[in-house]
Amino acid sequence: MKPIRLPEPPSPTAARGTPDIFESGVHTIVRRAVVISNGFPSSENNSIGLLRALGFSRNHLLYRVTRPKGGIDDWLQWLPLSLHQKFHYLFSLFRAFSSKSQYLPITSHPNGLSSILEADAKHIVNLVRETYEKEGPLLVVASGRDTISVASSIKRLAPDLVFVVQIQHPRSHLNRFDMVITPHHDYYPLTPEGQNQVPRFLRSWITPCEPPDSHVVLTLGALHRIDFASLRSAAITWQDVFAHVPKPLLVVNIGGPTKNCPYGVDLAKQLATSLLSVLGSCGSVRISFSERTPQKVSNIIVKELGNNPKVYVWDGQEPNPHMGHLAWADAFVVTADSISMISEACSTGKPVYIMGAERCKWKFTEFHKSLRERGVVRPFTGSEDISENWSYPPLEDTADAAKRVHEALAARGWKLKI
Repeated sequence: MKPIRLPEPPSPTAARGTPDIFESGVHTIVRRAVVISNGFPSSENNSIGLLRALGFSRNHLLYRVTRPKGGIDDWLQWLPLSLHQKFHYLFSLFRAFSSKSQYLPITSHPNGLSSILEADAKHIVNLVRETYEKEGPLLVVASGRDTISVASSIKRLAPDLVFVVQIQHPRSHLNRFDMVITPHHDYYPLTPEGQNQVPRFLRSWITPCEPPDSHVVLTLGALHRIDFASLRSAAITWQDVFAHVPKPLLVVNIGGPTKNCPYGVDLAKQLATSLLSVLGSCGSVRISFSERTPQKVSNIIVKELGNNPKVYVWDGQEPNPHMGHLAWADAFVVTADSISMISEACSTGKPVYIMGAERCKWKFTEFHKSLRERGVVRPFTGSEDISENWSYPPLEDTADAAKRVHEALAARGWKLKI
């Protein structure tokens, strides 16, 4: 029987790997993050997309700010959140009702975040201070107008313990944040075209008032969760549904009218006519509506195209085929109102046609102009050959923004360790 040979003990002089936590200290390692949201899906998509690009995939807290709604509160949506909440409290007292929180309770979240909590700056700062010695600093990612006061308060109360990223221009002093990530078209008011649209006596009130400085990251479109890895995963997940769909597959994403991109049944009729014109060059067409799509718009599309054997209209029931559409489509038609949907489609490198861009105004015109100049999109006219395959370098705004976050953390002497 052979003797058992135990491994030799390591030499005290031998080189050993040193864990990062001891090499540079826990106070320089960022291993946790929170999202502060205003409750809108597009804003949460901005923040979660950035976190995933940074390597945070699951189990990170979501703090959500929700405005009071109903009655007179619906007339106060234009006020800053903190002022709106004070008015809501006063009105509640006046009506002799007890003040009730309008925040969402703790719930599970479908994007892999562990919970949804009340967005309270002091609570978050106290949590960071209590756990700082063990867990290190905190990355805070906020998106949307209503999150500005909470995110900036966290930065003010604990500047050395947190790194605060504000997505979308905060319309206030940028030094209240460690980084601001905002689309280039948010600076449209500074262009000659933008200045001409603003009366002179109002120009000092229209922000931004100054060009971006070094801690402002400009993107072309919106941040989101779409990248090569997510598209590859979606292609596998949806293979049984799309593998045998006749090609080329045209995916049509329809949003809804906005203040800066108004439209109604006239655009719906124009879109239906144009889609019927290109059906001959399509193998199949799949149409999706958003939550903002007016019923009168969707009714026209369904009436004109719903019975065509080449056309499938998603009925809104789960599972949502959006990721499958992005992965398997050969081309896209997207209405001009949704910067998020357009940005996601343009991250695939596939042909993207825009419907209704000529109806947009203000900074939306700058967004569409930038896309056209880069050859990323083309207008949808109904004369296209969908089998024509043209391409462009996919938009990588989210990855580029994540790189800038890494660089900013490194400049502070911090680094991410997920």
